[in-house]
Amino acid sequence: MPSTRAVGLALLVVSAAGWGTNWPLLKVLLRELPPMSIRALGCCVAAMLLAGMARALGQSLYVPPGQRGRLVLAALLNVSAWMGFATIGLVWLPSSEASIVTYTAPIFTVLLAWPVLGERPGWRRVLAMVICFTGVAILFAGQRFDVGFAKLPGILSVITAGFCFGLGTVLGKRLPLRLPPVAMTAWQVGIGGLPLIPIALLLESPQWAEASWRAWALFAWMTVMPLGLAYLAWFEAVKRVPANLASLGTMMAPMFGVAGAALFLGEPFGPRQIAALILTVSGVALAARG
Repeated sequence: MPSTRAVGLALLVVSAAGWGTNWPLLKVLLRELPPMSIRALGCCVAAMLLAGMARALGQSLYVPPGQRGRLVLAALLNVSAWMGFATIGLVWLPSSEASIVTYTAPIFTVLLAWPVLGERPGWRRVLAMVICFTGVAILFAGQRFDVGFAKLPGILSVITAGFCFGLGTVLGKRLPLRLPPVAMTAWQVGIGGLPLIPIALLLESPQWAEASWRAWALFAWMTVMPLGLAYLAWFEAVKRVPANLASLGTMMAPMFGVAGAALFLGEPFGPRQIAALILTVSGVALAARG
């Protein structure tokens, strides 16, 4: 039987693959539909699919009264704040810059896990974080970044997204939800998607009827994989590995994104991308050793 940590690491790979491969596909989808609207609708549809899956597996959707407050807090941090603030940041920032700043989540997780969980980062975890961030820096090297006062709201927004996700990861360990896994994911994605609806209605005017079949196919993928299976894998991974290791596992997502962009969009995948991939995987492997 595989160890609990091995299963957790495998689940981290699944979640990183789901979120990472969504990047290049989202680029295509955003040509036809606005970001907040597709995330709000996607959360609603994913929650219903997950709820149906939970019932099919015989998992109860009942939430005990003592778990309801924790559930709402987890959903707001892991889904609403993470996707909401990251999406709002796109108003001021290009997607490339926003994606980099959003990955401050591991830093916040490591900092919060020490006082909240007693997970004091050893030299391996600190070195692993440096290696992972070096890999991401290499991945995005060569892009122009114009940091000015006009972009400050966007930067603060995506940093807030990273902080909230890091806090959600730590609290998920400190105050675990005693619910069946698929049912728990259904509730978090569903509750987390609700605050996105009024924001989407306020900021965007999607032309749903004019969207092509390709856009709807990509929307279906986004709903099933990043918002469904990837979140399910993530919540289960957090139960099995330390919070700071789990957060470092998210650093693999950009690597899957670059690989997906090369495969689906014909974007380059050369020595720089390979070096970034090796560094990031090495960092996560080092963190996994303790």
